[in-house]
Amino acid sequence: MSIPSVSGSSKIKAAAENYRSATMNLTKLALIATLTLAPAAIFAQTPTPGQNDYNINQRKADQQQRIGQGVQSGQLTAGETARLEHQEAGINKEERGMRAQDNGHLTRSDRQTIHKQQNQESRRIYRDKHNNKVR
Repeated sequence: MSIPSVSGSSKIKAAAENYRSATMNLTKLALIATLTLAPAAIFAQTPTPGQNDYNINQRKADQQQRIGQGVQSGQLTAGETARLEHQEAGINKEERGMRAQDNGHLTRSDRQTIHKQQNQESRRIYRDKHNNKVR
Protein backbone atom coordinates (compact mmCIF):
# COMPACT_ATOMS: atom_id res chain seq x y z
CA MET A 1 0.00 0.00 0.00
CA SER A 2 1.48 3.29 -1.02
CA ILE A 3 0.90 6.57 0.69
CA PRO A 4 0.15 9.44 -1.63
CA SER A 5 2.83 12.03 -1.72
CA VAL A 6 2.26 15.52 -0.49
CA SER A 7 2.69 16.97 -3.95
CA GLY A 8 -0.02 14.66 -5.39
CA SER A 9 -2.37 15.58 -2.59
CA SER A 10 -1.88 19.28 -3.16
CA LYS A 11 -2.66 18.80 -6.88
CA ILE A 12 -5.98 17.19 -5.96
CA LYS A 13 -6.73 19.96 -3.48
CA ALA A 14 -5.85 22.59 -6.09
CA ALA A 15 -8.10 20.92 -8.68
CA ALA A 16 -10.94 20.71 -6.18
CA GLU A 17 -10.45 24.37 -5.26
CA ASN A 18 -10.51 25.39 -8.95
CA TYR A 19 -13.70 23.38 -9.47
CA ARG A 20 -15.33 25.01 -6.43
CA SER A 21 -14.22 28.44 -7.58
CA ALA A 22 -15.62 27.88 -11.07
CA THR A 23 -18.89 26.61 -9.60
CA MET A 24 -19.16 29.64 -7.31
CA ASN A 25 -18.47 32.01 -10.21
CA LEU A 26 -21.12 30.29 -12.31
CA THR A 27 -23.59 30.43 -9.41
CA LYS A 28 -22.90 34.14 -8.90
CA LEU A 29 -23.36 34.81 -12.61
CA ALA A 30 -26.68 32.94 -12.64
CA LEU A 31 -27.88 34.83 -9.56
CA ILE A 32 -26.91 38.19 -11.04
CA ALA A 33 -28.65 37.35 -14.32
CA THR A 34 -31.79 36.26 -12.49
CA LEU A 35 -31.91 39.37 -10.32
CA THR A 36 -31.32 41.58 -13.34
CA LEU A 37 -33.83 40.00 -15.72
CA ALA A 38 -36.66 39.08 -13.34
CA PRO A 39 -37.84 42.65 -12.64
CA ALA A 40 -37.68 43.50 -16.34
CA ALA A 41 -39.82 40.46 -17.17
CA ILE A 42 -42.35 41.32 -14.48
CA PHE A 43 -42.73 44.91 -15.63
CA ALA A 44 -42.91 43.87 -19.28
CA GLN A 45 -45.85 41.55 -18.59
CA THR A 46 -47.77 43.72 -16.16
CA PRO A 47 -49.39 46.64 -17.94
CA THR A 48 -49.84 49.83 -15.99
CA PRO A 49 -53.42 50.48 -14.91
CA GLY A 50 -53.86 53.51 -17.16
CA GLN A 51 -52.31 51.78 -20.17
CA ASN A 52 -55.34 49.54 -20.73
CA ASP A 53 -57.68 52.49 -20.43
CA TYR A 54 -55.56 54.33 -22.98
CA ASN A 55 -55.85 51.41 -25.40
CA ILE A 56 -59.61 51.29 -25.00
CA ASN A 57 -59.97 55.06 -25.34
CA GLN A 58 -57.58 55.19 -28.29
CA ARG A 59 -59.60 52.51 -30.08
CA LYS A 60 -62.79 54.47 -29.44
CA ALA A 61 -61.21 57.54 -30.99
CA ASP A 62 -59.82 55.57 -33.93
CA GLN A 63 -63.18 53.97 -34.65
CA GLN A 64 -64.99 57.31 -34.42
CA GLN A 65 -62.45 58.71 -36.87
CA ARG A 66 -63.03 55.79 -39.25
CA ILE A 67 -66.80 56.33 -39.08
CA GLY A 68 -66.35 60.06 -39.72
CA GLN A 69 -64.06 59.36 -42.66
CA GLY A 70 -66.63 56.94 -44.06
CA VAL A 71 -69.38 59.56 -43.83
CA GLN A 72 -67.17 62.22 -45.43
CA SER A 73 -66.13 59.97 -48.31
CA GLY A 74 -69.66 58.72 -48.89
CA GLN A 75 -68.78 55.11 -48.06
CA LEU A 76 -71.33 55.02 -45.23
CA THR A 77 -75.03 55.69 -45.67
CA ALA A 78 -77.04 57.55 -43.04
CA GLY A 79 -78.55 54.28 -41.79
CA GLU A 80 -75.19 52.56 -41.54
CA THR A 81 -73.75 55.53 -39.68
CA ALA A 82 -76.68 55.63 -37.25
CA ARG A 83 -76.37 51.92 -36.54
CA LEU A 84 -72.59 52.13 -36.00
CA GLU A 85 -72.97 55.13 -33.70
CA HIS A 86 -75.69 53.31 -31.77
CA GLN A 87 -73.39 50.30 -31.33
CA GLU A 88 -70.53 52.56 -30.17
CA ALA A 89 -72.84 54.22 -27.64
CA GLY A 90 -73.89 50.79 -26.34
CA ILE A 91 -70.26 49.75 -25.81
CA ASN A 92 -69.55 53.03 -24.02
CA LYS A 93 -72.61 52.60 -21.81
CA GLU A 94 -71.58 49.06 -20.91
CA GLU A 95 -68.05 50.24 -20.09
CA ARG A 96 -69.44 52.93 -17.77
CA GLY A 97 -71.53 50.28 -16.02
CA MET A 98 -68.50 48.01 -15.60
CA ARG A 99 -66.49 50.88 -14.13
CA ALA A 100 -69.32 51.78 -11.75
CA GLN A 101 -69.27 48.25 -10.35
CA ASP A 102 -65.53 48.41 -9.62
CA ASN A 103 -64.95 51.93 -8.26
CA GLY A 104 -63.96 53.37 -11.62
CA HIS A 105 -61.69 50.50 -12.65
CA LEU A 106 -62.03 47.74 -15.23
CA THR A 107 -61.25 44.16 -14.32
CA ARG A 108 -59.26 41.97 -16.70
CA SER A 109 -62.50 40.25 -17.68
CA ASP A 110 -64.16 43.63 -18.34
CA ARG A 111 -61.27 44.71 -20.56
CA GLN A 112 -61.46 41.44 -22.50
CA THR A 113 -65.20 41.92 -23.02
CA ILE A 114 -64.73 45.50 -24.23
CA HIS A 115 -61.89 44.49 -26.56
CA LYS A 116 -64.08 41.75 -28.07
CA GLN A 117 -66.88 44.24 -28.60
CA GLN A 118 -64.50 46.78 -30.12
CA ASN A 119 -63.13 44.11 -32.47
CA GLN A 120 -66.66 43.25 -33.55
CA GLU A 121 -67.47 46.94 -34.07
CA SER A 122 -64.28 47.38 -36.10
CA ARG A 123 -65.38 44.56 -38.39
CA ARG A 124 -68.80 46.18 -38.78
CA ILE A 125 -67.21 49.50 -39.71
CA TYR A 126 -65.01 47.82 -42.30
CA ARG A 127 -67.87 45.79 -43.73
CA ASP A 128 -70.19 48.80 -43.98
CA LYS A 129 -67.51 50.99 -45.55
CA HIS A 130 -66.72 48.38 -48.19
CA ASN A 131 -70.20 47.14 -49.16
CA ASN A 132 -70.47 49.55 -52.14
CA LYS A 133 -73.64 51.21 -50.90
CA VAL A 134 -73.75 54.92 -51.68
CA ARG A 135 -75.63 57.60 -49.88
